[in-house]
Amino acid sequence: MASGGAIFGASFLLSWVSEAAQLDIPQALALAVLALIAVLPEYAVDVYFAWRAGQDPSYTSYAAANMTGSNRLLLGVGWAAPVLVVWARTGRREVALPRDQAVEVNFLALATLYSFVIPLKGTLSLVDSVILFVIFVAYLRAAGRTHHGEPEIEGPAEALVRLGPTGRRVGVLALAAVAGAAILTAAEPFAESLIATGRRLGIEEFLLVQWLAPLASEAPEFIVAILFAMKGAAAAGIGTMVSSKVNQWTLLVGALPAAFALSHGSLTPMHLDMRQREEIFLTSAQSVLGLVAIANFRFAVPEAVALFVLFAVQLVFTSPTARWLYAAAYLLIAAAIVVWSPDVRQSVRSLFPQRPRRHA
Repeated sequence: MASGGAIFGASFLLSWVSEAAQLDIPQALALAVLALIAVLPEYAVDVYFAWRAGQDPSYTSYAAANMTGSNRLLLGVGWAAPVLVVWARTGRREVALPRDQAVEVNFLALATLYSFVIPLKGTLSLVDSVILFVIFVAYLRAAGRTHHGEPEIEGPAEALVRLGPTGRRVGVLALAAVAGAAILTAAEPFAESLIATGRRLGIEEFLLVQWLAPLASEAPEFIVAILFAMKGAAAAGIGTMVSSKVNQWTLLVGALPAAFALSHGSLTPMHLDMRQREEIFLTSAQSVLGLVAIANFRFAVPEAVALFVLFAVQLVFTSPTARWLYAAAYLLIAAAIVVWSPDVRQSVRSLFPQRPRRHA
């Protein structure tokens, strides 16, 4: 599929652009722009599905499939792979994350907590859009006040940097324009081709949209994170994955009901059927385990293995019962880690500030 190749190639271009652009964009603006760049490929495909759902309700299923698939793929593979690569190459059984990643961890906790509301009420509405966009803007403001060191730039992005300030800026703008044009023109044919391929081959379209579309858009980001891990900088790659997870839970999810409402021409929410609600609940449960795994800023091999294995088996067993069992497994493992480790327990407690006690 040429459109899939365009999405895949554009994702690589955007990953190089985002690295090089950090040298030219003011810090606060850079956070916003880079966050948008990080989710743009899956954003385009998912927003297309949500827009079509405003005219044809059957597309709501595909919007939910792509959103949950991109979230779970990011955590199950994108987070776990760098830790497993470090273990395989060096024997180290954990990766220490920088403490300034606390901003992302705290806002991911907030977004994850709110995500459980969506399957409970069974709709995605403009109220959700407003709340999630507010969380995203608050995250950007908080991150903008956090000190970030000089970016470590390698590969094609480094070649852009060597062009000098003027050449770099021209190159970044040119590549961003090419990638943006490719994504905008390929999003619709790529999305529709997935549905048509599923029907032609007798494969459930929901599963193709859920796993193949996010894989095409997120693979370059995964490859970059793995390369960082191979060079001994796994924390940098994982840090990018955590930031992307915040972006997906807020900016991406919030955009769906907004696109639906604009297409529908009313304030009507997207109504989710039972399967879509189960998928979102499962995605929220996975996010809980991910949070617990990095709450103490140490990402260990057993936690990475649990995330990867639980994700991988979802590709094989897809029944409603299996989805509930996966969700239960995520939550039970998270609870066991919290109970077993006082350090993690204290770290998880710190994610949700306690009210000061009143003295009698």
